[in-house]
Amino acid sequence: MIDALDCGNPYSATKHDALIAADTVEFFAGLVTEMKGESVPLGPDAVNFTLREPLGVVARIYPFNHPLLFCASKLAAPLAAGNTIVLKPPEQAPLSTLRFVELVDGLLPPGVINMVPGGRDVGAALVAHPKIAKIALTGSVATGRAVMRSGAEGLKRVSLELGGKNALIAFPDAHIDRLVDGIIRGMNFHWCSGQSCGSTSRVFLHDSIHDEVVARVRARCEAIRQGVPTDPQSEMGAIISKTQFDRIMGFIDAARTEGAVLVTGGGRPPAPELANGYFIQPTVFSGVSQSMSIAREEIFGPVVSVLRWSDEASMLADVNAVDYGLTASIWTRDITNALRTARRVEAGYVWINNASMHYLGTPFGGRKQSGIGREECLDELLSFTDQKSVTVTL
Repeated sequence: MIDALDCGNPYSATKHDALIAADTVEFFAGLVTEMKGESVPLGPDAVNFTLREPLGVVARIYPFNHPLLFCASKLAAPLAAGNTIVLKPPEQAPLSTLRFVELVDGLLPPGVINMVPGGRDVGAALVAHPKIAKIALTGSVATGRAVMRSGAEGLKRVSLELGGKNALIAFPDAHIDRLVDGIIRGMNFHWCSGQSCGSTSRVFLHDSIHDEVVARVRARCEAIRQGVPTDPQSEMGAIISKTQFDRIMGFIDAARTEGAVLVTGGGRPPAPELANGYFIQPTVFSGVSQSMSIAREEIFGPVVSVLRWSDEASMLADVNAVDYGLTASIWTRDITNALRTARRVEAGYVWINNASMHYLGTPFGGRKQSGIGREECLDELLSFTDQKSVTVTL
């Protein structure tokens, strides 16, 4: 409920966040014994083995779209690896982190879990602190660049999970019912009003199915129950702030100016009780071309851009034309085509006939400007360790 009040996600979604966080903590607790060393044969007179040791103090900086989920889940790997941690919650929505730290106080020795709230100045001081061995950021590309620049001064380790302008590709043989479900789920309307780096906000529909799919997506969007985030019946909540609201509306206005066709949404919902809040309807544009800003830039809001295609080579060129490479979603009944396309898209995580689903143990992370490193897997745990090589002469 704290996140529903503080960041605007619907209560139904924030309950799900808590369950995901608990599963993630349990997952990394179970991986502790997998921090194994290796033995290297050196001949009859010597033996080598490696050790995994904690880095020391780790900083984790995370955004406003899932505050409790990120707070709890992103401390799991550093703690499992034996580190202490400093959490820097989002300044727009810090309350669930404050409450979480209160609840775990006394469960671990003093100084193991620490938290510093605040804005850019606090984050900058944390990144620059000489005792911080690694910074792990989930945030914007601009913030990621700033963290890398500052961290370079101290040669700190850095992992980054950044933005995305992710493509959903639908081939002519896609299962239409499942595809429409995937487009809605992939945009994370219900989870966080589309404010997600993994949202599949660019939908590439083949000519032969374009009109039917657009019509059905429109109907589904208009059926979403948007309401006050604390209402258990609300299926979609609010935008985090006026700044973000204005930014999203700026992209919507630009899309109209650039010639995109508004299919549905495009403004505030009509309900009187939502008139003064930062609510934006699920918004769909068709007739989008790659030159338009809504096809190239991360909006971080409930806006879907539909691009029509007929030539596969040209479509894939457009898919890969953006600076981001976080996720992609491919829809077809031809597994050979699906796997071939998965190899050709420049993304770190690819779903086939699915979207926006995370599975613990599978590496999640981006290519290009979508980040550095992988999370939710053994690689994340090991990234919070140092490898030491020990050679013994017999």
